[in-house]
Amino acid sequence: MRISRKPTGMRFFELFTEIGANIGASVELLREFVRAPAEQRAELAVRMHALENAGDDTTHAIIEHLDRSFVTPFDREDIYRLASRLDDVVDHMDAAVDLATLYRVGELPDGVPVQVDLLCRAAQLTAAAMPRLAEPQELTAFWVEVNQLENEADQVYRRLLSELFNGERDALEVMKLKEVVDELEAAADAFEHVANAVHSIAVKEA
Repeated sequence: MRISRKPTGMRFFELFTEIGANIGASVELLREFVRAPAEQRAELAVRMHALENAGDDTTHAIIEHLDRSFVTPFDREDIYRLASRLDDVVDHMDAAVDLATLYRVGELPDGVPVQVDLLCRAAQLTAAAMPRLAEPQELTAFWVEVNQLENEADQVYRRLLSELFNGERDALEVMKLKEVVDELEAAADAFEHVANAVHSIAVKEA
């Protein structure tokens, strides 16, 4: 008979749930950012950075709790890896927003809101999965769907690159926009890394 791990890991599960909620708030702000007029972006960038800092604080709380805990619900390196992968998601979104603001980019390509919509779907799945980490074997649909979304994001990213390099924009604008879409693609990759980390935990706990 398998012993329930919920009592041992309750604080970890609470903190992972908190990170999931922060990711959800961050991606909704990102959606607002890419649709906002250029003059409103600076204020939204400040709000995004505050969410990134909040995510850092929760990640540090997980690591500190890990250092103090004698018994953990999963392997220590898996807890650390999952916390780091979750932190990467908001780091990349924050970087995209920061670059778009600092570079004062004008209108974003049509594919950027499509990228962000895919990130929103991945964020919703991730936020819903975090409170269920106590039973990782029940999260198969989560990592399968996130991997599918990452594949879709790859296709959108490639189409965006094709648009950027079609010769209709000057080289400096292309460089600026490419850095922004690269960070959004990295965020999609980060969601996949989160899903893979959860999958790895599920395999070990089976």
